Amino acid sequence: MKRDVFQAIADPTRRAILVLIASQAMTPNALAEHFDSTRQAVSKHITVLAECDLVKQEKIGREIYYHFNPLKMKEIDQWLNQFKKHWEDRFNQLDQVLLNLNSKPNEK
Repeated sequence: MKRDVFQAIADPTRRAILVLIASQAMTPNALAEHFDSTRQAVSKHITVLAECDLVKQEKIGREIYYHFNPLKMKEIDQWLNQFKKHWEDRFNQLDQVLLNLNSKPNEK
C-alpha cells in the first residue's frame, strides 16, 4: 500500500529520521538510539517512509541499512515550487504596497 508522502513527512519523528539518514545510512537500532521510543515504534516510522519511497533499504549481512532517497524529495520540491512562485509574487506585491505607504508624506 502506497501512502501519501505529505502525510509521511507531516510527522516530526519521521522528519527527524530523514534528517539523520540524509548524511549516512543507518540501521533501525542506530536510529532508535536517537529517540525516546521503542525500536518497534521507530521501525513503524521507517515502514511509512519506505512505503512512500522516501527511504530505501539495503541488506548487508544480517543488518538492514536505510538510505535517504533524494529523488523522491526532489519530486516534492518540484511540486511545491509551483506554489513558491505564486507566493513570491504575492509577497513582492505586498512589499510594493508597503513601500508606497512609507514613501507618502505623513498627513495630519
